[in-house]
Amino acid sequence: MTETHPKPRMRTKAFVVTGVVVALILAGVVSALASASPDGLNRVAEDLGFASAERKSATADSPLADYSTKGVDHEFLSGGLAGVTGVLVVLAVGSGLGYTLRRRSRKGS
Repeated sequence: MTETHPKPRMRTKAFVVTGVVVALILAGVVSALASASPDGLNRVAEDLGFASAERKSATADSPLADYSTKGVDHEFLSGGLAGVTGVLVVLAVGSGLGYTLRRRSRKGS
């Protein structure tokens, strides 16, 4: 009779690290393959004829405006850096929020 052993489950830390690596790769590489065609509100504005009413955003001069990185002339690298930076910012904010909420719930218990 043969014994069957359950497959080892992926640990939480390995799962999170794998997810972050996949997100960074997608943000850094796949972002370069994004369509140059207008999307969302820009497309609707063009279709309905009010694109000329567009005004400059308050964040238009930010270092990551227009899905690119200011000061980086290489288009592929510029978009990739913007994507990777976005992932890292979201990760930092989400981790900080999670840490804060976890500490708060422990104090209340």
